[in-house]
Amino acid sequence: MFLGRLIESIENISLEAGIKNYLISGNGAAVYDMKNREVIYSKYLSKEQVVKIINACEENSIYYNVYTDKEIVAKNLSYNLLYYHNENLRRPENKRTNIKIVESPLDYINSLESVNFLKVTVCDEDIDVFNSIVKKIKSIDKFDVLDTDYRSRKKIKRGTEDYIVEYYCTEITSENVNKWTAVEFLMNKLNLDPSEVVAIGDNFNDREMIENSGLRNRYGK
Repeated sequence: MFLGRLIESIENISLEAGIKNYLISGNGAAVYDMKNREVIYSKYLSKEQVVKIINACEENSIYYNVYTDKEIVAKNLSYNLLYYHNENLRRPENKRTNIKIVESPLDYINSLESVNFLKVTVCDEDIDVFNSIVKKIKSIDKFDVLDTDYRSRKKIKRGTEDYIVEYYCTEITSENVNKWTAVEFLMNKLNLDPSEVVAIGDNFNDREMIENSGLRNRYGK
């Protein structure tokens, strides 16, 4: 199973689905061996890179959150984190995504030691503002920034009412990180051919995986 979530969050979902072998976390930033409970492949962002991204977002008043291997760090619950928070409300405490809300993500990130950074997500409702920050982030260091003009749409339950959240979102990872490169690592480890790989995806970060797998199913945008 491979998702953009934290390893612990994916592991809970995988166990419920009866999956007990390997997990791909952070859109390909890490591969986790469930049986031996260890990361067997990783391409993380450095703290210095994360700090550069945070500074660019702060200077332009853009919403962002940072995915470490343990938690998601943000100033407040907005956009994509609203979805995770809403999901957490329906799950037992030991199966919730760990969300850390802090006054200053920059100070908090700088205080962390021995932490791995999977990715940073950047969100905004205005396409022009969003494209401007994406362009700026691409220019400040060598990492992968997902190109997307897709407007994400999430339905969130508030009491008895459905609340729709719409926004543009990109994800910044270490260079050459995506779900397919992580799948390739597992293919080599397990001696599999692309024709034996089944991929199902519904999001912009599934593109490489969908295009390269032998059996594919894409639903949604």
